[in-house]
Order: sequence, then structure tokens, then C-alpha cells
Amino acid sequence: MRVGELAEREVAARLERPGLDLDTGPFVVRLETPIENLVEEVRFLYHDFPVVQDDGFVDFHVSISQPSGLRRWWRRQAVFRFDGAMPFEPLPFRMAVPMLEWSLNWCAATEAHQYVMIHSAVVERNGLTIILPGVTGSGKSTLCAALVHRGWRLLSDEFALIRPRDGRLVPWPRPISLKGRSIDVIRRLAPEFRVGSSVPNTEKGTVAHLQPPAESVRRANDTAAPTWIVFPTYQADTPTCLSPLPRARAFFRLADCSLNYELLGRRGFETLLQVMESCDAYDLTYGRLEEVLGLLDVLEPPKSAATSA
Repeated sequence: MRVGELAEREVAARLERPGLDLDTGPFVVRLETPIENLVEEVRFLYHDFPVVQDDGFVDFHVSISQPSGLRRWWRRQAVFRFDGAMPFEPLPFRMAVPMLEWSLNWCAATEAHQYVMIHSAVVERNGLTIILPGVTGSGKSTLCAALVHRGWRLLSDEFALIRPRDGRLVPWPRPISLKGRSIDVIRRLAPEFRVGSSVPNTEKGTVAHLQPPAESVRRANDTAAPTWIVFPTYQADTPTCLSPLPRARAFFRLADCSLNYELLGRRGFETLLQVMESCDAYDLTYGRLEEVLGLLDVLEPPKSAATSA
């Protein structure tokens, strides 16, 4: 059973109590919320995700609700809770949807240390995988969405989850976060994509989320071997430049983008070393999506790339 196969009323009832258990690939997430517009967005953005029917193990139990008292009605707020605790201050009520996505990112970043985690988008096609590390404003999410439009499978918009025992990438194909002008760019480029409502004036500007492709969600348990690491930088009206990066330098840049490299110590070092030994690395500066998409389409894989499932 998938979220989209449930009636809207049933989704709302489960989200209110006892929670809607979603199989997102590496994690089972229990979501609770009584907030009506958030219920609608969950049903839309997670349309193709399986619903876990039995009352089994849950990795993350999260809720987005309203505080009691005056704040429920005046200058309304949304509150995030993780396993009943409230790790953050409330946000304005209108930010409930991005709050959910940011909260799930936080859950993984603080709890999922069975993986080496890189702040990165990840896409795969024909067994070849691109890791796109980046900070906010680097253009990684826009590029990720454009590559998915081009036929690449979405593994993640936010995390490269690297399995230490074999260096493979574990998909977490949640909604792609689009910001500012990239929302309209992707809507024009890929009108078939389904984009949720825009939320203005967040700390990241205007934010909207793109529904992940059904095929990417269906293959959420299909791991992939890393092939390329591409560090993107978006600069408007700049010619596209893809330049090889020495592996030693790429290693340290990748470690800088990791959320738990230092915490994992030797295991983190050995895992990233294993990844770097199988990958070619590049610096990418781009100003036009059309140019960079064509360039990435014809990248030659390194001889050491492992493409077996």
C-alpha cells in the first residue's frame, strides 16, 4: 500500500494518531501532524512511498504540531518534536512544510551514523553515479532536479549515505528542495514535474519541494557504486567549466562536506578512501543548465568504476 492509494481522509486520520509509518528506503519514518496544509503536502510529496502496515520498528518518530495556549491562535507557530522531545524553537506556522523536510534531514544527520554521510545530491544512470557535494547556493539541488529530468535516477537531494562495509551509496529519494529562482527554472525546464506549494520568506528564501519520481522511490533499496564526484558552483552568465580534481584534494573536500567524518574516525577515513579510489573527481562551474547537462551526459567513467549491482 502506498500513500497515494489511501483516501485523503484516511491519510489525515493516520497522521493525527497514531502516525503514518513511511518506508523511505533506509529509514522507516513515523509522521504525526494535525496541521491541514501539511497533511495535504505529505500526501502530495510522498504519494509513491510505501506505507508500513504493521506496528514494527520505527527509525524516526517525528511530529509537527501547534503549541498549546495563545500561540495556537495569535502569531501561530509550528513545533517539531523528535521522540517526544523538542530540539528546536518553534517556527512560524506557514513554515510547517519546509520544517518537516529540514527536521527529517536533522534526524538523519544526528542519528544515522551507520553511514558515512556527505551533504550532497546523488543521481545514478545505467549503473554510473554522480555525487554532487555542495553548500546552500552552490546549485546542487537545481542541477540534481535537471539531471533527474534528463533520465538520471534520484538517490538523494541532501545526503550521500555511504555504506562503510563496501562503499556503496544507499538511496534516500525524498522530495527535492528548490529555492528562489530555481523553482521557476525547473518548472520551465520540466513542466511534467510535480512541485508543491511555495513558502516565501524562510531563512533560505522562497522554498518549494519537488515530488520524487515514482521509479526512484520504487528503487529506494537499490544501492549504487560511486563513479564521479563533482563539486558544483553556480555562477550566473558564466561559461561552463569542468576541470579534473586531484584525488587527494578531492578527498579532503569530500571530508569537509561530511556530517560525521570526524565522529566515525578510522571507519570514516577508510570509507572515504575507498570511495575516492573508485571515482574521478571534478570541479564544476556553470551558468547555464543546458551546457552542463550535455557535458555530464558524456563523462567517461574511470577504469576502476564498479558498476555491478
